[in-house]
Amino acid sequence: MKKIFATLVLGLTVLLPINAQTYHLDINKASGVYEKGEKAVVRYHAETVPTDSVTVVVSYNNTIRKTFSLLPSSKDFTVFEEALDSTCAVSLELKVGEATEGIGYVVAPEGFKAGYEEPADLMAYWDNQKRLLKSLPMQVKTIPLEVPQPFEGRYVCSDVEINCLGPAPVRAYMAKPLKAKKRSLPIIILCRAAGVSGDWCRCQVGECVGNAALGNGALSLDLNAHGMLNGQTDDYYKMLENGLLHDYYDHNAADRETYYFRGMYLRLLRAIDYMTQQPEWDGKRILVIGESQGGGQAVAAASLDNRVSAVVLNVPAMQDLGGARAGRRSGWPHPIENHPNLEAEMLDGTLPYFDGALLLRHSKAEIYCEIGLIDTTCPPSAVWSSLNGAKGKKTVNCVPFRTHAWPSGSIRPFWDEHYLRPRMEFISNYLKGSSKNAHSHH
Repeated sequence: MKKIFATLVLGLTVLLPINAQTYHLDINKASGVYEKGEKAVVRYHAETVPTDSVTVVVSYNNTIRKTFSLLPSSKDFTVFEEALDSTCAVSLELKVGEATEGIGYVVAPEGFKAGYEEPADLMAYWDNQKRLLKSLPMQVKTIPLEVPQPFEGRYVCSDVEINCLGPAPVRAYMAKPLKAKKRSLPIIILCRAAGVSGDWCRCQVGECVGNAALGNGALSLDLNAHGMLNGQTDDYYKMLENGLLHDYYDHNAADRETYYFRGMYLRLLRAIDYMTQQPEWDGKRILVIGESQGGGQAVAAASLDNRVSAVVLNVPAMQDLGGARAGRRSGWPHPIENHPNLEAEMLDGTLPYFDGALLLRHSKAEIYCEIGLIDTTCPPSAVWSSLNGAKGKKTVNCVPFRTHAWPSGSIRPFWDEHYLRPRMEFISNYLKGSSKNAHSHH
């Protein structure tokens, strides 16, 4: 399918205060995506001529290849220009005094391929996991929750617990419009980013109900990744973070039957089964949204349950777990790089079964994806390795100045307008049914 790249009218600008002045970097192609042989030009602009030298570090596919300094004689100058004839993710780090800023771009990203070969039994393994899951009769416990004042009388929300295979049950918040008709609503599932005790790891009633109010209304599920209890004090989450879930992403990486992410993916599949049993589901649309680890879960959902019709991926993790085998940085949690004490072959029998770059080949869901071109946690090469195998319609937004975190400071309004707003519009339009790719499942 043809990839759609967002084109921006304005030049990209990264601003940083230095000694009460600012400098910014820009790139000659706002999308940050270049063809082979096309020249990329990175320029520097400041209010005054820098008094200090400028140090430039250039990395190709997350490996530093060039370091040099410049002695600026003007306040506007070219930092770097190059045309490459092969697929590559390029990032530049610029240092002026104490201040550091970065910008990145990608050349011929359609050439990125997964570091791992796909195991012949990849889908057979997951078909068996799903059979085991379905053979466990579903038990559900729900507790009504108070909804925020603006939603009172119009929406309901409950704390949901569902039994599951693996070490933990499904735990989530579910919200829906109070008087929805049968078969009238799409499903929206929010998957949580990595971590245990941070606010972003915990289900939030306001967010769950807010998602139920998107579009023309939706069945909303806010799923915590670990099957933790919801709505507990900070002490509870800190206890898990320092104990049972300490470095959870490394747990049992050499055993596909007990690897931590097996439980996480199975809870997600169980949650989808539960949501599709709701009488209000329209039988057509399931949208799964996630950032970082949440994006990895969204990829798993779209790959392992063909009822998932669309995903919104924001700097997704769990992609190209074998990137290190191809001389690149793997996607988070960088398992090969993180396990120097384990023989490679021990990981090779597990990781491919959880690698989004192999799983996503089995999905036809529509994809909306944002990639940070200076993201070292979920590198552009890793994300593209997955997107290139996907069969569904794709909209890809590359952000040349984005690290793994949301942009902040002076660049934030620009990002809000050109990246966050289109993502929210995609979600709203999809839930309203104006996406042409919503397809029916009966």
